Amino acid sequence: MVFGGVCATVTSIIAESLKGWNLVQLSFAATTPELADKKKYPYFFRTVPSDNAVNPAILKLLKYYQWKRVGTLTQDVQRFSEVRNDLTGVLYGEDIEISDTESFSNDPCTSVKKLKGNDVRIILGQFDEEMAVKVFCCAYDEEMYGSKYQWIIPGWYENLWWESWINSSQCLSKNILAAMEGYIGVDFEPLSTKVIKTISGRTPQQYEKEYNAKRGDGQSSKFHGYAYDGIWVIAKTLQRAMKYLNATNKHQKIEDFNYTNHKLGKIFLDAMNETNFFGVTGQVVFRNGERMGTIKFTQFQERKEVKVGEYNAVADTLEIINNSIRFQGLEPPKDKTIIQEELRKISLPLYSILSALTILGMIMAGAFLFFNIKNRNQKLIKMSSPYMNNLIILGGMLSYASIFLFGLDGSFVSEKTFETLCTVRTWILTVGYTTAFGAMFAKTWRVHAIFKNVKMKKKIIKDQKLLVIVGGMLLIDLCILICWQVVDPLRRTVEKYNMEPDPAGRDISIRPILEHCENTHMTIWLGIVYAYKGLLMLFGCFLAWETRNVSIPALNDSKYIGMSVYNVGIMCIIGAAVSFLTRDQPNVQFCIVALVIIFCSTITLCLVFVPKLITLRTNPDAATQNRRFQFTQNQKKEDSKTSTSVTSVNQASTSRLEGLQSENHRLRMKITELDKDLEEVTMQLQDTPEKTTYIKQNHYQDLNDILSIRNFTDSKDGEKAILKNHLDQNPPAQWSTTDSSRTSKDPIEDINSPEHIQRRLSLQLPILHHAYLPSIGGVDASCASPCVSPSASPRHRHVPSSFRVMVSGL
Repeated sequence: MVFGGVCATVTSIIAESLKGWNLVQLSFAATTPELADKKKYPYFFRTVPSDNAVNPAILKLLKYYQWKRVGTLTQDVQRFSEVRNDLTGVLYGEDIEISDTESFSNDPCTSVKKLKGNDVRIILGQFDEEMAVKVFCCAYDEEMYGSKYQWIIPGWYENLWWESWINSSQCLSKNILAAMEGYIGVDFEPLSTKVIKTISGRTPQQYEKEYNAKRGDGQSSKFHGYAYDGIWVIAKTLQRAMKYLNATNKHQKIEDFNYTNHKLGKIFLDAMNETNFFGVTGQVVFRNGERMGTIKFTQFQERKEVKVGEYNAVADTLEIINNSIRFQGLEPPKDKTIIQEELRKISLPLYSILSALTILGMIMAGAFLFFNIKNRNQKLIKMSSPYMNNLIILGGMLSYASIFLFGLDGSFVSEKTFETLCTVRTWILTVGYTTAFGAMFAKTWRVHAIFKNVKMKKKIIKDQKLLVIVGGMLLIDLCILICWQVVDPLRRTVEKYNMEPDPAGRDISIRPILEHCENTHMTIWLGIVYAYKGLLMLFGCFLAWETRNVSIPALNDSKYIGMSVYNVGIMCIIGAAVSFLTRDQPNVQFCIVALVIIFCSTITLCLVFVPKLITLRTNPDAATQNRRFQFTQNQKKEDSKTSTSVTSVNQASTSRLEGLQSENHRLRMKITELDKDLEEVTMQLQDTPEKTTYIKQNHYQDLNDILSIRNFTDSKDGEKAILKNHLDQNPPAQWSTTDSSRTSKDPIEDINSPEHIQRRLSLQLPILHHAYLPSIGGVDASCASPCVSPSASPRHRHVPSSFRVMVSGL
């Protein structure tokens, strides 16, 4: 046999040539993986494990910590490349991914950057001491150390190896040591740690003690145990061959060996493969000429290497020494950046607070609804259209209800339910907005239609027509929403954001995800809805501006509508902008949307109902009276405008006709009595031509005097008050300025006396009043009496043309 060979280059040449010499070679120090090729080196054995022997140990360590994704960093040297190639095959068969394979010659920094770029967290390195210093310098610069990374490198470096090469790097010593902290070295075990007697009768500890005593001050080599066991391997092999020869062929001995006796050489080769005993380096067993030894794991802790575990290749077991291995974090590093998707949820306390505010708003709306229903027969509430007010409250409640749905996300409901909520909350908010503002604008349109009636025709707009208008607005909404749902329905989409570090300090990264309600053409559909709502608000602003001068509070809400539209418009613009900018912050977005809805709904309801409530409590009659048209004698130049306004006010008051029926009946009875007196006077006038001429010449003056009265009261003594006012302005003396040729005994003088004039005025005034009644919903202008048909009073039907023009003008 040939024992020896330390240098890999020399050993490989000897091993290749011994095949022709029929000799078995045993090395105790050659670890190069190249010598494991049995086709090239069939007679080569070694007691020291090869460099490839660490790969099964590394595989066992990766499985122990469940690392399934690694990267390799290899110095461009054949020895390291062979180990890397063998490791690739070992890991491939065990379903462990090598995500990146990097190699370098002199500068490893580029390769280190690539490893970091590929998110390699477990790095398997193969390089010598000089390059190891450079590698850790680059790792420090790239921050590839600490709790998130684990370096596994060769463990055969000399003690304090970094001190010899620290000057070859550009990093400070403390920086390199910081990057080195926690790395794991893998190498074969020089001596067994088990307290068991070996084949020599000594324990490994006894052998080491004796060895140190005999070597004195000589330098120690980590291969001495393998050399010692190598001698025992040769001895046991020869002994086994001798036994075999004695058992099979007693005439042949080992001394008969020669270089051409291949049969005896084959006996030595088989005896070597059967070696199995416990030596000072552990169990000595060969498999295909390779030593199945023990691999140790050391960890760099506080500037020194500490043994943390060992791998037994014979039993294929890994033993980690309790509490000896230390990781930089709370747990072993992950083999990759663990991305934990975390749904950004709406905070439960925030949802509770805003829900409480919403409930308060709905309670307030309910109180307004109760107030509106309870006082629906009050003149103030009745003139303001109670049904429309109920719709405004209903729209506000729907808007409030949408807040509860906006706050429900994946933390409260399932994905399918959330997708349904996307549609439901959009419908509720849209319908609620249209119901509230549509009813408000419909009321304003009625006021506008009555008070802007240029032709002065009688116009009655009932609540049913306003309901039809609101229904039309809702129908447009439904058409848009149905088309939206059928053509391009809202879906649940998940938006992913950039990874964030774990707040708890774990070795994971948080990827926030956020749920949205979106579809393919979201911008187009939102544009249609916003355009329609915007036109509705502009129409409301136009009506509020047109009716701003109508000063009957019970009828006109233009000021409050304008304020509501302004507040809603500003808040919606601000809310939409801020909500879009904070779409990645669900708490902020929900808070803004909820507050905007609460603010807009509350302000709108308060502006509509609080003034009514206050007025009803303080002065309900003032709200139903027109402050513009009070009786003032110094406003004659505005008679035309006042007459038009009075007529419009009375047209608007038709909705409260029931309350005036009793007063109307009384006036009709009074007119009936006056009709009789009128008939008598008419007969007298027809019998006297001079008198008729006089009347025609003077009745215009009387009528103009009557028209100067601009306020007709509804009291029982209204006629008397008007007559007294007329007599005060026109004293009886002016009526006596007639022809001086007339004597007191003349019948004409009797007719034009102050008594007759007063009598005539008392008859003409009811005629004018009677003609005025149709404009406020009273009797027909074609009827002389509300109680007498036209055919029953033919004399009444015969009215002078000038008189008819006067009534029509009025």
